Amino acid sequence: MGVFVFLPLVLPLTAWPIARLAEQHLHPRTATRLLAGVSALMALCSTLCLALIMVVGTAQLPGNPLPDTWSDPEVRKAVPYDEVVGKAAIPALIAVAAAAVHAVWRQRRVRRRAERALEGLPPSPVAVLPDDAPYAYALPGGPGAARGRIVVSTGMLARLDSRERRALFAHERAHLTARHHRHLLAARLAARANPFLRPLQTAVVYCAERWADEEAAGKIGNRRVMARAVGKAAMVSRGTPFPVPAGFATGPVPRRVAALLGPVPPARTWPPAFTAAGVAVWTAAAGTAVSALSSANSAVALFLVLKAATPL
Repeated sequence: MGVFVFLPLVLPLTAWPIARLAEQHLHPRTATRLLAGVSALMALCSTLCLALIMVVGTAQLPGNPLPDTWSDPEVRKAVPYDEVVGKAAIPALIAVAAAAVHAVWRQRRVRRRAERALEGLPPSPVAVLPDDAPYAYALPGGPGAARGRIVVSTGMLARLDSRERRALFAHERAHLTARHHRHLLAARLAARANPFLRPLQTAVVYCAERWADEEAAGKIGNRRVMARAVGKAAMVSRGTPFPVPAGFATGPVPRRVAALLGPVPPARTWPPAFTAAGVAVWTAAAGTAVSALSSANSAVALFLVLKAATPL
């Protein structure tokens, strides 16, 4: 089988540099959107190509339900194939599908558990749970529902002063307003589809938290108070009773605090092109774009060849 067929499966490796550079040099809002989009695109291309490798590699096996024309010598000559690789792609695809279904099921399960914990409370934007364990998180709303609710325990509120509480609520409200759970889910599904995309998932989690930090710091008008609230919440938090989409004391907290104690990140989309950071980011972005286009081209080429061989 030609090497080009495998490119969509390994090209996500080239996205690692831009994940690191995006964390360091891009505004968190831009970095979150960029990395989530790149993850989803590369995961789609690699999954499609894996499916086509399976189809091409097993088209000539007896008993398969595929059109007979797919095993014609002309098609086999036009599309490189390998029976062993084609057979190996079957369990790989099953594993990808199972991992994606499990990720979606787990998120729905977490949502149901969170909603059950709020039963009996008034339908207000902020839900305060009588719990001595300190935690806070954003619970997104479902389709057609409100944006969601901020859930905080009495234990967390007792450990923060009034300004830090305001920072906490601003942070969680930023998660809900920007629909960060969608970016996180896209990155999570992409990492399940292709393990090479896991560094991008980690980067999306960090950038989403930084995005919420910066939005909250702008709302309260004090970056030092925001940094203190994040650090204090992380020190006292023992974690939520169950995993949540976005929590106040999650992510690499020391890096978040250090970023908040530094200057405000520039609002421009990219660093200046004629700086060291700008050259690095543009180079990594170009490499990632070429990788994504190559992945899409390989997958589409295989698809068109098989489509042409399919009888009407």
